[in-house]
Amino acid sequence: AAWLGINIFLFTYYFLFFDRDGRYFYTRAILGSALAWARASAKCLNFNSMLILLPVCRNLLSFLRGTCACCRRTLRKQLDHNLTFHKLVAYALALLTAVHTIAHLFNLERYNQSQQATDGSLPAVLSKMHLQGSNKWLNPIHSNQTTVEYVAFTTIPGLTGVIITLALILMVTSSTEFIRRNYFELFWYTHHLFLVYFAGLVIHGIAGLVRGQTEQSMAEVPPHHCAEYLPQRDQNCTHDCCKDPEFGSIPAESWKWVLAPIILYVFERILRVWRAQQKVVVTKVVMHPARVLELQMQKKGFCMEVGQYIFVNCPAISPLEWHPFTLTSAPEEDFFSIHIRAAGDWTERLIDTFQLEIPRIEVDGPFGTASEDVFQYEVAMLVGAGIGVTPFASILKSIWYKFQQADQTLKTKKIYFYWLCRDTGAFAWFNDLLASLEQKMAESGKADFLTYRLFLTGWNTSIANNVALHFDTATDTVTGLRHKTIFGRPMWNMEFAAVAAAHPRSVVGVFLCGPEALAKSLRKSCHQHSSLDPRKVKFYFNKENF
Repeated sequence: AAWLGINIFLFTYYFLFFDRDGRYFYTRAILGSALAWARASAKCLNFNSMLILLPVCRNLLSFLRGTCACCRRTLRKQLDHNLTFHKLVAYALALLTAVHTIAHLFNLERYNQSQQATDGSLPAVLSKMHLQGSNKWLNPIHSNQTTVEYVAFTTIPGLTGVIITLALILMVTSSTEFIRRNYFELFWYTHHLFLVYFAGLVIHGIAGLVRGQTEQSMAEVPPHHCAEYLPQRDQNCTHDCCKDPEFGSIPAESWKWVLAPIILYVFERILRVWRAQQKVVVTKVVMHPARVLELQMQKKGFCMEVGQYIFVNCPAISPLEWHPFTLTSAPEEDFFSIHIRAAGDWTERLIDTFQLEIPRIEVDGPFGTASEDVFQYEVAMLVGAGIGVTPFASILKSIWYKFQQADQTLKTKKIYFYWLCRDTGAFAWFNDLLASLEQKMAESGKADFLTYRLFLTGWNTSIANNVALHFDTATDTVTGLRHKTIFGRPMWNMEFAAVAAAHPRSVVGVFLCGPEALAKSLRKSCHQHSSLDPRKVKFYFNKENF
């Protein structure tokens, strides 16, 4: 809301400024309202270009998350929407670029028409003023043979404008969900056109083709008083408006808006490169069912919290590509681990490589996510879909260690864990952890601390018959755990109603690592089952975003 309000204010303020200010009286005589549209959109473009890099400064966000640890929950949650805000700003840039470009196309056409006009009108007279001296030109087109296309591709503003627009189109179109999921490399490489975008933006306005009357000239020949005499003057003119108005360029300002974010982002990248050069030792490689690769690693000075993620690079596959993976280890362990599911060219090649040898791995991170806040809630609902269970592996492992160490500072009193999987193989690598948690909590007299529900969303007749045959056994036939696997999808309204009834005065944190469709369903349930009475149950939705 604040971002939208600032955009509306900037656009309205500068639109009215360029539409009414006396310095641009003569400019408006040639260009009309297109001047205000072009300049107002330019100011908003500068503002949004200043913001676009900040949400992807991962180290900055982790720092802010750490410093906001004592802030209100709603304030910290805003940091979890960094990628959503990044996309929102990008869409605004695309819209404002379209407005700015269309407005300037109208401007160029009107400049051209005024230059070719011979009717003695004010725009025609103003367009010929370049003949009177170097500081007196207002129309950048000085020849009747010049075309709009020629100006667009030969001047600095025109050429950089074309380059900026093309770079933006490529970045936006390659950022669609389909391309990111299926052709990540294309998305990753085209997104680095932001370097071209910012270089073009900084030099876009240095030529100063759009001009206005200077302050000194306005004092000598006020435009509102003298404009009517300008087309009618002769050589014997003796009144106060005989002197020609003088014009100056609008100074380039884009660099002032984007300098600080660019410097911040440069430091961000330098920090990433420095951390990536630190040696990573792969201590253990485990190949789980369903093509899931587990890597256990060690790195000097590595310090993590639950639910955090790292970026991983394998130079043997691609020296430039970095991919995010949630940490599945607990802070209490002497190593950090990730689980990688085959889901694209890069992960397929990585798994194949590790089956042959152990290549060199580079790691950047860790970085903070919403799951860091799980222990800030009295009650937590953890929802994982498929490999989306990884951040909760870290959380549940950490809980296991806290129980072992009899940690009295643990604020969380109850955890509900939901895992949705398409096939039985996906459950295999997580079973040992859940089994050990069951045993430890039973021994500690806190068997009711963790309630977990496993949902199998895809099965065949063979699995169904096997389950029916062993229905009365103490353990589940699919997982071997005490809790039986549920076939189908959760009835979220019933689940939330049960949690609300069991904890009528608690603050419940709902954490998801899964697809957007599931996120919408959970977000809706959080709103529906939260009480308006602040003394009663309240659900807060949190989603992992990479």
